Amino acid sequence: MTTQPSRISADLWIAQLFGSRAAVSGGIVRRSLRDIDRIVGRDRLLHEVDRRGYFAVLNAGQVIVFCNSAPVRRLR
Repeated sequence: MTTQPSRISADLWIAQLFGSRAAVSGGIVRRSLRDIDRIVGRDRLLHEVDRRGYFAVLNAGQVIVFCNSAPVRRLR
């Protein structure tokens, strides 16, 4: 298991998130809201999500980003 450096730049964090295998293949990625606020900020993340045409949802302190432009529908 690899560990992240204790301090990571916002640009690198964004690059790693959207460069992940799940994101590149059109899947989903999940990150804690606490980490987002600490490292990049919500506004920056949401700007990057919008720029790519993706969707993001928040639940129980976790942000889930759907890395595709398919509609998101809540089942229940």
